[in-house]
Amino acid sequence: MNLRTTLAILALGLAQVSFASGLDQLRAFLESTRSGETRFTQTVTVRSGRAPAPASGSFAFARPGRFRWSYEKPFPQLIVGDGEKLWIYDRDLNQVIVKKLGQALGSSPAALLAGDNALERNFTLTGGIAGDGLEWVVAKPKSPGSGFGEVRIGFADNLPRRMELTDHFGQVTHLEFSGFERNAAVDPGQFRFTPPRGADIVGE
Repeated sequence: MNLRTTLAILALGLAQVSFASGLDQLRAFLESTRSGETRFTQTVTVRSGRAPAPASGSFAFARPGRFRWSYEKPFPQLIVGDGEKLWIYDRDLNQVIVKKLGQALGSSPAALLAGDNALERNFTLTGGIAGDGLEWVVAKPKSPGSGFGEVRIGFADNLPRRMELTDHFGQVTHLEFSGFERNAAVDPGQFRFTPPRGADIVGE
């Protein structure tokens, strides 16, 4: 075997390692990640009308079922899953929406990162899609009442880098993650929520 053939074989092997499918990377992420923290930016594409202003904030989670999604700009909003309930707090409206987490989380986009490992129970998963330097997974919820048609997650180095959510009206929410810290020492206090005094509480 000459040097050129040897190098070609090595290069092929490296390519197979480097470009693991989106499904493989999703499974590796779920198996190796118990908690995490990241920043995000969010933009929305709409078919008609004016798109909302870009948003940004932070996301922290401790699997399974505990997470904190905090919008900082342009308007503050907080979404907390405490393991039992889902809390959505709109500070400007001083309103809190509360739901049972099991029903709200199962087929939601948050379940793809902060839920348990049994994703096939709630989603149909498709991989083998590459683009923009990422390996993508397409997740379609099996429940018709999920509120969205599909979620695409782009992976690199076994970490989610982008997420695209398409609702039933064709609106697409684009999320870009940055500074993703795997298995971070997340403060468990982030996953507890007490409604502010005087807030209007809607739900269970």
